[in-house]
Amino acid sequence: MSYCAHATFFHFMRTQLRKIALLAVRSFLIIGVASPWVSAATFELPPAESRIVRRIQQHEVAAGETLANIAKQYDIGFLSLMAANKGVDPFLPAEGYVLSIPSRLILPDTPRKGIVINLAELRLYYFEPEKNQVHVFPVGIGRIGRDTPEMITKISQKRPNPTWTPPNSIREEYREKGIELPQVVPAGPENPLGDYALRLAYGAGDYLIHGTNKDFGIGLRVSSGCIRMEPKDIEWLFEQVQRGEQVTIINEPIKVSLEPDRSVFVEAHEPLTRSDGSKKLLQIPVELKWWLQDADIPSAKAKAVIFAQNGVPVEITPPMIEF
Repeated sequence: MSYCAHATFFHFMRTQLRKIALLAVRSFLIIGVASPWVSAATFELPPAESRIVRRIQQHEVAAGETLANIAKQYDIGFLSLMAANKGVDPFLPAEGYVLSIPSRLILPDTPRKGIVINLAELRLYYFEPEKNQVHVFPVGIGRIGRDTPEMITKISQKRPNPTWTPPNSIREEYREKGIELPQVVPAGPENPLGDYALRLAYGAGDYLIHGTNKDFGIGLRVSSGCIRMEPKDIEWLFEQVQRGEQVTIINEPIKVSLEPDRSVFVEAHEPLTRSDGSKKLLQIPVELKWWLQDADIPSAKAKAVIFAQNGVPVEITPPMIEF
């Protein structure tokens, strides 16, 4: 390429950068690549007839940050963040500027009791109805081929400083990699269970909610079927729960809420991949099917939200104003 052509191309790229980048981010959202949930959140529980929870948050822009990576930090949509901060340059926000973070999610369709894990979200909910609160944490779950099963069970054992006895199936996997695991891995920095473990009563008791000694895997499908939490998160949860506490594990990629003001929200996540590499078919919640039969519910918008699978609650019908 000649110098003049180079210069022309460079000038074109500079003048078109924001437009191209915006289109790229929109494409990112449309294809449904969900951003990871990177920090725990505590929300006030909504009334029983509502499933939307909110928390007002603010974020001070650090050097080099963009609205796109800030949106990923808080698990919110890029366009939602832009809408909440009109006039802010999405690619070069001023360092030190305080952004408003539109935090919102739909609670799973389960009783508000104990621990609820939604595999499709890679999130753990801990309900404290006596405090009118729900705590939300990121988790890692079973990898493809070692899927974490859906279940309703309870905590059968609390184990601080747990040892790890690798099952034969795991030992064989490691042997194939040339690694011979010890019969028992003692508590300490080499233990993959971390410092705390909650054993579930499901089956033979092989499934745990536990910490980790690794600096990755939270918000991913990487475990052998157990639920993996950040060390600080499992430490907090371990102190709150008791033996016998109910644990509900579901796989609910689409969540919906009909609010008291008659507005309808839909939140869609990418369905989990099966062992054979196929995606689990999306099951449309029956209540959403009923609502879509109403001529006032825009089915095209609901389908677009489900197709996008970006994990952000979207209002598909506005509140109904009564006179």
